Amino acid sequence: MKGHIRKRGKSSWTVYIYRGRDEDGKDRYDTFTIRGSKQDAEDERIRQLGKLAEGSYVEPSRLTVGDFLRQWLRDCAEPKVTTKTFERYEEIVRLHLIPNLGQRRLQKLRSLHIQSYLAEALQRGRKDGREGGLSPQTIRHHHRVLHLALKQAVRWQLLTRNPADEVDPPRVPHREMNVLTEEQLQVLLNLAKDSELYIPILIAATTGMRRGEVLALRWSDIDFERSTAVVQRSLSSTRGGSRIKETKSRRGRRTVALLQTCLAALRRHKADQGRNRLRLGPLYQDLDLVCARLHGTHMDPAEVSSGFASIIRNSNLPKVRLHDLRHSHATHLLRQNVHPKIVSERLGHSTISITLDTYSHVVPGMQDEAVQKLDAALRAAANKDRE
Repeated sequence: MKGHIRKRGKSSWTVYIYRGRDEDGKDRYDTFTIRGSKQDAEDERIRQLGKLAEGSYVEPSRLTVGDFLRQWLRDCAEPKVTTKTFERYEEIVRLHLIPNLGQRRLQKLRSLHIQSYLAEALQRGRKDGREGGLSPQTIRHHHRVLHLALKQAVRWQLLTRNPADEVDPPRVPHREMNVLTEEQLQVLLNLAKDSELYIPILIAATTGMRRGEVLALRWSDIDFERSTAVVQRSLSSTRGGSRIKETKSRRGRRTVALLQTCLAALRRHKADQGRNRLRLGPLYQDLDLVCARLHGTHMDPAEVSSGFASIIRNSNLPKVRLHDLRHSHATHLLRQNVHPKIVSERLGHSTISITLDTYSHVVPGMQDEAVQKLDAALRAAANKDRE
């Protein structure tokens, strides 16, 4: 006998699936509760038997979504991702996913439950004491984390399919990219000239490096003879303080050519740093950092961003973030007809398509110029042929 059904209430049934005998020789059954008609229960019995035959059967479990997510964080996420990424995962799970979905049994979680949660979070999902919902981008992060966790549940044979597959997170509205012109960038550099942020801002603006990459740069990464810098580490802020990590991908580890103006500023900065190291003596902690505090230690990423915001706030420049210097650099290169492949390699993008998608606002102008050049070339060829 493979299984049977038994009526429980007015419109509920128990489906019994025979699983053989236990160690004591007693028959062992898995049970599933079905609400609906007798035919619904019979269909479920046949469906479960089909899974048993094809090897995709999952034993029923009382494991809740909350207990599973905690185990996933501990056993799967924490050993694999960076400290910063894990902290973000843990925050999403603890503050949002568990309070809203954690009490449900994992095997009872449906796409509708997840979709309803995302819709509710869009309207009333804030946890900072203020009214309102979370941004579409934040909600997409929540969906991505939950999808990643439930994908592992399928691998662990706790689920037969991932219910997050059929969920549509909200669309993120297009946001116009903020960039500085070459003239505005020069104004910014003049404003920062006498501050400790001058070198980080200069490097970010002329190389397209990310904030963490700039702050993790060491003098040993700089080749003054070849005018290059090797990007191979990044500094990030975690609950335990700032932490250096290797770049996430092979593309992220790259060699970037430096502008002569940047090289000249770096030479002066290195000399100033050397004099300060001699002045402080044993009080100076030499970590070989290009961008360092007075005593040689790491600059705090959050403080660098807030300091940059203060400079922008006290100027007549457009409201841009430190990260927008990276966008500005890429935009300047593309407008100078630098090939997108070179820009992609300079930024450390994994594919050229990411560069083209990110900076699509520049491409139309490049196309217009390319068409004009082609038109001029064809006209010249036609005139030459007539001669």
